[in-house]
Amino acid sequence: MSIELSEKAAAEVRRVKEEQKLDADMFLRVGVAGGGCSGFNYRLGFDKEYDDKMDTKYDCHGVDVVVDKKSALFLDGTTIDWYDSIERRGFTFENPNAVKSCGCGSSFQA
Repeated sequence: MSIELSEKAAAEVRRVKEEQKLDADMFLRVGVAGGGCSGFNYRLGFDKEYDDKMDTKYDCHGVDVVVDKKSALFLDGTTIDWYDSIERRGFTFENPNAVKSCGCGSSFQA
């Protein structure tokens, strides 16, 4: 399995890259770090450092997504979507490995 970006999430990543005038070789790095109210926090950021021994790269609707192998254990099968409504706006994570998530949606327990 892998990590997947929805079409809406990929469009938002492309928009942010363009708005911030990031280099074309910058990719979206997705990861997991300890912390948050449920045990693990999702991490999103732009990066250009890639290590083929430590990272896996995916193409999602024309966006390069990179996940380090340690985070991939917690994120396998996860879909990242973009949510935009009057009450909230941001990326959401549908993670089949999460046994519990916090109300804000930015942390989980595996």
